[in-house]
Parts: sequence; structure tokens; C-alpha cells
Amino acid sequence: MEKTIAAVATGNASGGLGVIRISGESAIEIADRVFKAKDGSPLSSLNGYRAKLGSIIFHGEPLDEAVALVFRAPKSYTGEDVAELSVHGGLLIIEKTLEAVLEAGAVPAQAGEFTKRAFLNGKIDLTQAESVADLISAQGEEAAKASFGALQGALCKKINSVLQQLTDCSALMAAWVDYPDEDIPELNDEQLFASLSSVREQLESLLSGYDSGSAMLHGIDTAIVGRPNTGKSTLMNLLSGRDRSIVTQIEGTTRDIVEDTVRLGNLVLRLSDTAGLRGSDDPVESIGIRRAFNKIDEAGLILPVFDLSRPLNEDDFGLIEKCKGKRAVAVLNKTDLPTVAEISPVTNAFANRVFISAKSCENTDELENAIKAELSLADFDTTAPILANQRQKRCCSNAAESVSQAISALESGVTRDAINVLIDDAINELLSLTGKRATVEVVNDIFSKFCVGK
Repeated sequence: MEKTIAAVATGNASGGLGVIRISGESAIEIADRVFKAKDGSPLSSLNGYRAKLGSIIFHGEPLDEAVALVFRAPKSYTGEDVAELSVHGGLLIIEKTLEAVLEAGAVPAQAGEFTKRAFLNGKIDLTQAESVADLISAQGEEAAKASFGALQGALCKKINSVLQQLTDCSALMAAWVDYPDEDIPELNDEQLFASLSSVREQLESLLSGYDSGSAMLHGIDTAIVGRPNTGKSTLMNLLSGRDRSIVTQIEGTTRDIVEDTVRLGNLVLRLSDTAGLRGSDDPVESIGIRRAFNKIDEAGLILPVFDLSRPLNEDDFGLIEKCKGKRAVAVLNKTDLPTVAEISPVTNAFANRVFISAKSCENTDELENAIKAELSLADFDTTAPILANQRQKRCCSNAAESVSQAISALESGVTRDAINVLIDDAINELLSLTGKRATVEVVNDIFSKFCVGK
């Protein structure tokens, strides 16, 4: 018999209420040992979705007034019997209530164990479980909406639709190969090619939206780069809303990477303000410059900053070259000063650019719009199915590759049983994506990243 688990389901801070969640076969029995209803009746007498007012009893004495909620299996979050005890939100009261529940027979829940049980009991699939963690950690409105869409099943419905198409192809081919004497309609090459091509198109569509979806859900590593005194640190402070980086007229002031996470509209940017790019004999500054170049290679988005009040120099041209092939939005700064720079090399090199004055806070809305355009987020659909992480992307990519190989095999005249092996490979990858064939190691790794209580 699986143990009955308990944990605090609310945050680790004082508040109006604190909730202790108990789940398992003995959940209601354990709650009865620590909760005394005002009317004297036991919680075991309640049907699901019912509540009672009463008191928490700890070591024989009343601890706090509380409300007890009862959920009966399978109609609960975990699919098991669940009891929730809502007490006043002082940390001591919450801690003592949990202690009483554990002394009454429950064991502490592990990270993500409630949601893991929901998955194991068939209440949600693995994509929905992962969306729970994304919803909890969402820092922007669009991210929260997209995570909620995944929790409602947007991705799993899409994957299940693709799976059905592949399964239909596989089943018909297998039956035709294994039972040639039966009156089974043959799936001709044209029909098979059309079905597989449709599946590949749908999988490739999911993959093409991965970067944009990931940027919206999880934020994006963003490097602010440029030669000294272009206004990188001023831009960092503007976006951060505070003096995060030191700003002086002395070149080389920023010698190491300064980091902060900020919200720009609905976007979350994990900003890195880097050392000014130039040749330097200073050993400390040189280390910072090397780190800045490394950041350009590593970041998901580059904000190269150019100073409109000075002519472009070889460091600017080197930065333009370094940004080729990367997602970048050129920031032409210091519009509050007379323009001296010849800007055509910048405007020709970057599809998205913005003219701003970081010092006087001009045109930050345009910067947000330019970043959204570069990341293909201007028309981001929070209701569409989205691949939320590398695990999902890898499964989808492997499935698409197997389907592509099946199409190539079909065009080359390979036997149907060999084609069916490739289709089965794609099916297995998609079943792993939804969790129907995920390994124990993968499942444990996913839920280990959850907070305790969820």
C-alpha cells in the first residue's frame, strides 16, 4: 500500500491562510485524528467536495480554528482520497499543524509528489504535469496564460491527434502485412505519403515555435554588449528600474558581467551587462572582455548598443560581424545628443533595431516591440500547443526524424514492414513525450524539480 503523504501546500511565508494537504488511502482517517468538527461528526462521514468548521488538536489541546475539506477518490487532484486543512497563516500554526498530521500517521511528501501521483493515477499526462511547474514559476501574464493552456491539455491534445494518425497507419499496414489472405483494404502509397507528410508538417510546426514559446514561458538570456561608453550600463539600469550597474564617463568601468532578471512588458529578460568591447592591455579588463564575447555566443538574445553621438569604429564593426546569424536587436542609443554616427552599417545588418535614449528613458516601448518581433512573439498565441522544454522538444524532434525517414523509405520503395518500424519509432517518442512510455528515471527527474506541496 502506498503511504499517505502530507505537506504545506501554501507558500513558506505568513499569510491569511495556510493549507496542509494530505493524500492517500488513509488521508481522511489521519485528518480525523487531528481535526475536531464543531458539530462533533467525523470527516469520514462526509462525501467528496464537502467541508467542516472545527479545530486542530495538537497533543490533546486545541491549536487553531480550521476548515477541513474532503475530496474522495478518484475525483481529487491526485486521484486519491485527499483532505486539506486550512488554518490561520502564521508560520508557527502551519508548522505545528503539519507536525500533528505527521504524528497522526502521514509521511512528508517529496518534491512534486502530489502532482506525480496525479500523473501516475491518470489524472493528467506528463505535459500537463510539467505545465503545473511552469504556471507556478510564470513571471509574466502571457507565460501564465500559455502554461494554463498547456495544463488544460493544448499540447497533449495535439500530440494525441498526431499519435492517432500514426497509429492508424501502423495498424493498417501491420494487418495487411500479417494477414495477406484476409479482406483488409491496402493503404496505398499515395495515402500513406499524404498521412505521413501531414504528421511531419504538424511536428515541424511545433518545433518551429519552440524558441518563441520557450522565451515567453521561461524568459530569455539577454546580453547587452557594445564598445565602452555606448550606454550599456545606463540601459541595464533603465530596464532594471534601479542602479544595477555603475555608470561613469571612464571607459572600462564595467569589467565583469552584471546580471539581473527584469520584465519588459510581458517579456522576462535575464539581462547581462558586459564589459566594453575594445582592445585592452589591462589583464582584469581583458578577462571581462573575453567573458563578454563568450556571452554573445551563449545568449539567446543580443542587444548590441551603438552610440549615435560618436562615429562607428572598428570595435562597432567587429560587433556587427559577431552578431551575424544570431537573434539580435540593435540599440542605437543617445538620441538626446546630436547624431554623428553613420548608421547605415547598423540598419543594414539588423532587421530589428530601435533608436532610444537610455538616459532620458525614451522609446522603451519600441524596444519591447522590436524584441517581440525578433523573437516572433508579436502575435504569440497563448492558446496554441507549445513545446515547453528540452525534453518535449527532443521527443518531438526524434519523432519528426523517424517520420521523415519513413517518407524517404516509402519513396525509395522499401518494404512496408520496414516503414512500419520507423513509424513505430515515432509513436514511441510521442508516447514518451506524453508520459505513457516515459522511463522511471525521466518521471523522477521531472518531479524532483517541483516544490514540496505541489
